[in-house]
Amino acid sequence: MKLNKTKVRYILRQNRKGVATKEIARDVKVSQRRVQQIIKEYKETGQEPVLGEKVGRPRKPFTEKETEAIRAAHARYRFGARMLETVIRKQFKICISHNRIHMYLKAAGLAQEDLKKQKRRKWVRYERKHSMSAGHIDWHEWDGTDVKVCVILDDASRMVLAGGEFTEINTENSMLIIDQLVDKFWWLCPLRELILDHGSEFGAHRIHDDGSWNSEFKDHLKKYGIKPILARAKHPQTNGKLERFFGEYVKHRPAFHSFEEFITWYNDRPHGSLNFQSLETPERAFRRKMPLEAYFAIGHRLFGL
Repeated sequence: MKLNKTKVRYILRQNRKGVATKEIARDVKVSQRRVQQIIKEYKETGQEPVLGEKVGRPRKPFTEKETEAIRAAHARYRFGARMLETVIRKQFKICISHNRIHMYLKAAGLAQEDLKKQKRRKWVRYERKHSMSAGHIDWHEWDGTDVKVCVILDDASRMVLAGGEFTEINTENSMLIIDQLVDKFWWLCPLRELILDHGSEFGAHRIHDDGSWNSEFKDHLKKYGIKPILARAKHPQTNGKLERFFGEYVKHRPAFHSFEEFITWYNDRPHGSLNFQSLETPERAFRRKMPLEAYFAIGHRLFGL
């Protein structure tokens, strides 16, 4: 039975009446020792004991080694406490619980409470088996700036395949990102499918009764053999991987001098949706999940194998 203010006052009142501590303990359903502690504190301070303060195990101060590890890991990866726990254990060979890491980050102003993440979310993750089997493309307007960013993300590996920052969202800039994708990866393996929303920049906002649609952007995809897949209307979860990326973009982009520098850092940073126990990065996952046929095709083109 827990004590409260009413029971504490009852203990003190009965003690002043000369009632034995054993009887008082039986009345309030706590141990005799606890009653004696309440009475002793009251006699020493002259005030009613305040419950709920300075209880539990005292906090263990951070060692210099722990502080350096947390700061170094956060500076490089900019992760939250849960993912930093694994990084620090793997790279620094130190075991620090994510709760202690979060306490340090909050005290240093590097983290804050997020009410949305304090409740369990219902979701089912879906991803393609092989790299370049499907990608996601979308635009994001950075609030408070004139920057509009467009990115193509590989569904299987979470690697950013192509992207750029612009001042306008339009079809011409969207096609530039497709051209960038082709220049970088068509020598290795063409992208098979591209998932996009119903944005006017893709020309997908005018759909015929039979579900078909035509646009300059769609023709540009067909020229390279890419099959466009329209996401369900008003269902951003279809492009959820990109929505998550844009959240990271807004959070971390100011720390980098250029968009290219940020993308290099992002692709070379361990990703929580991959093999995180091995600190797998999107770039490593991209190579691991690339179908063997793509590597055989390179050998055939180069050496006639």
